Amino acid sequence: MEIRLQGKTKKQVAELLRIEDIGHLKVWMRTYREQGEFSLLEHRGRRRDYVDQERYVRRLEMENAVLKKWLASLNQEV
Repeated sequence: MEIRLQGKTKKQVAELLRIEDIGHLKVWMRTYREQGEFSLLEHRGRRRDYVDQERYVRRLEMENAVLKKWLASLNQEV
């Protein structure tokens, strides 16, 4: 994107980066403009890992909440 901002044409950018299909460059530039850097990361096959990780974090947070309540009840008994 910075190269494009330097006044180079899409064709020049494609040649500089050795991108054979200028159509891909156009799509990538539009996606970057609309969604930012995260949109250009590889997403294929990784979503399940993110969901599982998020689920695992939620489970740990729930366990922590239960343990805190249990600890609080123990402290009240003593």
